Amino acid sequence: YVFRKVQARHFESADKYYTPFISPTATHKFSNKQLREFLPENNAGICLVPQLIGHDAGDFLWACGELKAMGYDEVNFNLGCPSGTVVSKKKGSGLLSEREMLTSFFDEVFEKSPVKVSVKTRIGRLGTEEFSALLELFSRYPISELIIHPRLQTQQYKGRPYLPAWEAALKEYKRPLCYNGDLFTAEKIGDFLETYPETEIVMLGRGLVSNPAIIGEAKSGIKAEKAEIKDFHDELFALSRERIGQDKPLIMHMKELWFYLGSSFEDAEKHLKALKKAQTAADYISAVNALFASCELKESPGFYI
Repeated sequence: YVFRKVQARHFESADKYYTPFISPTATHKFSNKQLREFLPENNAGICLVPQLIGHDAGDFLWACGELKAMGYDEVNFNLGCPSGTVVSKKKGSGLLSEREMLTSFFDEVFEKSPVKVSVKTRIGRLGTEEFSALLELFSRYPISELIIHPRLQTQQYKGRPYLPAWEAALKEYKRPLCYNGDLFTAEKIGDFLETYPETEIVMLGRGLVSNPAIIGEAKSGIKAEKAEIKDFHDELFALSRERIGQDKPLIMHMKELWFYLGSSFEDAEKHLKALKKAQTAADYISAVNALFASCELKESPGFYI
């Protein structure tokens, strides 16, 4: 939630932000960590959609009721997470191959949910041929928005998205659609929308972390200055430090950011190595300042794989 807050303050914000997924359990109680993500006071001024994962309709509906009471009118159901530990529990994209369980879940959820339910999905577990049946299943329910990441569960985040699946969805699916997958730069967003002009909505993940100004750049073509990225980073670091406190977990947290953000800088390898070696806040700040002083933003900032 700190990243969302700071990104929206410094750059053009997204129309919607999504929380990391939350797995409601039979205890019917949110943890303090989960609550921090979607407490309204932590997300003032932005449109936030809580994301839920699981396969138990009762637990899901309990969470929907609690979130409605907090003022939310939509939740997102995650059918996309490819992690082995998630899939083994028949959650995330692990549920895509459990067609009867998924159908039963949807039957109850869409009959009883007090809020709109959008769905984020992959196109199958093992083979692209699975997507046709999944798309037919999705079409039976009043899904408020279907977000498609056109990879299989077994691909994790490797390989390229299977775009024929997106083409099929544009042709066959009659409710709101959103595309997600490998839109890492403003140029890639523009190229994708030129290739698929019927696309009305795209979702960004790694692209936004690697370049927090990407939304404004994609819309207007005006690129952020390095000083603006520095101001964004410094506030993100300060608020993260205030929340986390101790140096070690703070530095580990910020190193995850630089795995993506570092892709947006030219000739940054030496400074990124120094960042990886940092063990204290002082060492970290020194390495960050050196990187900003020595390295320029790439002509097309974003995540490169």
